[in-house]
Amino acid sequence: MNTHRSARRTITRAATAAALATALGLGAVHTAGAAAPPTTPPPAPSPTPASTPASAPASAPDAGSASGTDPDGGWHQDGLTLNAADNKKVDAFVARARSAERSISPQVRAAAQISHAQLIGFDQRLKSPDSLKRKVATKLQEHPGQTVEQALGTLNDAVRFTLQWPDGTYSRGVTTAAGLLSSWGNDSARWSNTWNRPTGYKGINSAWRAPRSHQLFEVQFHTPESKWAQEETHKLYEEQRLPGTPPERVRELQEQQNRIFAAVPVPPGAEQLTAPTRRLPAPDPARRLPVAHTP
Repeated sequence: MNTHRSARRTITRAATAAALATALGLGAVHTAGAAAPPTTPPPAPSPTPASTPASAPASAPDAGSASGTDPDGGWHQDGLTLNAADNKKVDAFVARARSAERSISPQVRAAAQISHAQLIGFDQRLKSPDSLKRKVATKLQEHPGQTVEQALGTLNDAVRFTLQWPDGTYSRGVTTAAGLLSSWGNDSARWSNTWNRPTGYKGINSAWRAPRSHQLFEVQFHTPESKWAQEETHKLYEEQRLPGTPPERVRELQEQQNRIFAAVPVPPGAEQLTAPTRRLPAPDPARRLPVAHTP
């Protein structure tokens, strides 16, 4: 039985329209900040105030030392640099992502509401310019000869969201939310399910391409425990990926992350969750080309 098709059938058109209207009108959607540790219950969801504009999210704080702009318009941070031309291209990329977010957020908010998800860190749905620049500069350093356009083309988290469910409803919630995003025209560009990995990160990271702006955006699917583990290991991961981190320290940091993620329970059915498959509409017979006749 196709679980994605079954989940979609349970959603009435009226419920979907109401959820979209609520999201577009910035109605209440369960949101929260950082996840609570697994030893304590997650905080009660608090509604997003209707007065909060969806088009003006805050950027996530950056790890590491303060960044600066060079006199020539370049950028530097943590030993990473961008020249003036590349820095300008990243700034333009950031501006396009901010514009595209305005049409992406209402759909994600509606998917969260219909699937009974908690929307985590909604105010940080735009990745900060410095964080994006660190990613681009790292890619350019790791891949000599790669252009800034090529590096930017691989980034899918300039706009990002996190949906969270308790273990008991996680798999059903992911199936419903992902099915909705797909049915609304978003193409599944990446689906990384690491629940079955013996070590390391636990969760599902998905990337989608919006139909109008073609902007890539990320949606992470978590439980309270897996989200807590992600937050707990974030600084370790940031240090691990810095170019100057010694190999022995890299291994030590990875071992610390493995121990934290090993304590995260796997929700029932999570290991089998896959990306929804979009069904293309049947071709219009009236538009079929006539068969050529050989004289």
